[in-house]
Amino acid sequence: MPKTSNLQPRRPVARGILLRDLARLACLVMLLVLLSACSRMVILQAGLTDADANEIILTLNRQGIEVDKQKSKEGVTLLVKDAELSRATETMTAAGLPRRSLSNLGEVFKKQGMISSPMEERIRYIHGLSEELESTMLQFDNVVAARVHVVLPERIAPGEPIQPSSAAVFIKYRPPLDEDAVMPRIRRLVASSIPGLASEDGRNKVSVVMMPGEAPAPGIEWTMFGPFTVAAASATGLALSFGLLLIVALASLGYIGLQKALRHPRLNRLVANFVARRAGKAAEKQAEKQAKAQQSTQGT
Repeated sequence: MPKTSNLQPRRPVARGILLRDLARLACLVMLLVLLSACSRMVILQAGLTDADANEIILTLNRQGIEVDKQKSKEGVTLLVKDAELSRATETMTAAGLPRRSLSNLGEVFKKQGMISSPMEERIRYIHGLSEELESTMLQFDNVVAARVHVVLPERIAPGEPIQPSSAAVFIKYRPPLDEDAVMPRIRRLVASSIPGLASEDGRNKVSVVMMPGEAPAPGIEWTMFGPFTVAAASATGLALSFGLLLIVALASLGYIGLQKALRHPRLNRLVANFVARRAGKAAEKQAEKQAKAQQSTQGT
């Protein structure tokens, strides 16, 4: 009699190992992506006023940077993700934020002692007037920074003629801004605010220097993809990649689970009993059909 081989056909072990490795890799990638979304929050600015904080939040949100706002007794604190800190700082610098803290006339002329010298009064007045004008200059659209230097009438020495008033204005702006239209308005505004410069000759003593800053970077449309903020143009491709990765991971896990389940002894017995019952029912039906066929042939 020929010898029968005791060797069983090899199971597809290599395929199972490959799918198991793919499943582990997919799970690892998804875990790393989720961890990257939970970056550490760091302080961007602290001690801000509510108006300055809202202006910074609006500017950063336009660039797709999420900002966490927290209020305390010391002022408003803004926090961003650690990975976004450099980009947030660069965006704020380009926009001239935060605004320089300016004092009004009431704060500058606040009485500190019983008696103030004329020199102190004059210095406080010039400082307060300059900062009031700077604050007004910042109300122009696209103006990033403004400085106003005021010179009031002063007699250098007895018998010398009084030096007339004058002013120098520096404006840094973000294009687009029409200098030819804005410069006369600034000169007229400053001249009308300083004693002795309201006339036409006085306006000529107001020098205005306007310096354009860097043009704003082209805006990027941002959107939310789950817990992530991504560019809208890449959201579709990212969604397809995540979907494919999820399908591969689920299919691999399902295959591994099925392989482990099939190796379980109890499940094997249940499957064998089920197959045996189905085979027995199929045999009974076949026998009934044969019996009916024989009866019909005998009757004829």
